[in-house]
Amino acid sequence: MRALVYHEPAHTSWDTVPDPVIEEATDAIVRVDATTVCGTDLHIRRGDLPEVKSGTVLGHEAVGEVMEIGSQVHHLRPGDQVIVSSVSACGHCRECRDTRYGQCRGGGGWILGNLVNGTQAESVRVPFADHSTTRRPYDLALDDAVLLAEVLPTAYEVGVRNGHVRPGDTVVVVGAGPVGLAAVALARLYSPRRIIVVDLAGARLEAAAHLGADAAESPGKMINDLSEGPGADVVIEASGDPDGFVLCTRAVRTGGHIANIGTHGKPATLHLESLWRKNVTISTGQVDTSSTSWLLELMRFGGLPVSRLVTHTFGMDRMEDAYEAFARGPSTGALKVALHRDWNPG
Repeated sequence: MRALVYHEPAHTSWDTVPDPVIEEATDAIVRVDATTVCGTDLHIRRGDLPEVKSGTVLGHEAVGEVMEIGSQVHHLRPGDQVIVSSVSACGHCRECRDTRYGQCRGGGGWILGNLVNGTQAESVRVPFADHSTTRRPYDLALDDAVLLAEVLPTAYEVGVRNGHVRPGDTVVVVGAGPVGLAAVALARLYSPRRIIVVDLAGARLEAAAHLGADAAESPGKMINDLSEGPGADVVIEASGDPDGFVLCTRAVRTGGHIANIGTHGKPATLHLESLWRKNVTISTGQVDTSSTSWLLELMRFGGLPVSRLVTHTFGMDRMEDAYEAFARGPSTGALKVALHRDWNPG
């Protein structure tokens, strides 16, 4: 099969690799019908994650068809349409029993495209398949379904839920990439008083306004007004940039919450000299994808209008083009890119 393979240092190529096979009784082999590129994939490609070994197939989000199952897979059958979670869950360890799948100690967690071969390929071996997939209804489009593999659960669990968004809150989202924009749509479900989005890219600010932001602008007067005034109840850091985190600490009110989503490849300064007396709660986290089924139902029945997050679609053989478009999102206008097995742009 063909797959996107990482090569040290900081290089990828669309190569022919061996087909995946069942290695454990709890595995399934899934034909990948749609996959996507995540900001974490860009970090890997730049060489920021040394634990990813040369020769690893990248990617951890996919939608596809089950082709083969191991002898201990009980809830799937060949032919089933599934969403492959970005997080693998053994289902039996203490963390999994507490629905903290991202912290699985039974061999799961974030392993696809990290410690084992991932989803940016024609097929993928899915470990712990019973606990690491969700059935895709036939009426749910591929581009919508692939958002449920990671983007939407991350925005909800690590951003909105960890940030304790409540009715009447002022919510600030720093960074209007795909996860930040998803956080806007999900925060809106909780009836905040207003949602403010901060980003440097005009196209992303426009997208934020379409998804329900009450204000969308570059850092500047709005942040100054918040820092000098009552501040925001919840600030969601979705940029992964050290300066973005500093903006969050400036914007949050006394007793407020900062929910960090962004993947930080560089140190970020924590100004405790300004925060120590403010009773601020700062949360971080690895997505668990425990909310996927709930989010799926919201999406199916029109309660989560996020289809416009997928802005660019490619055939799977154009993986390098998809990476380039996504990496230059502020200039290309790309938010989330989708790659399809069968893609006919005409």
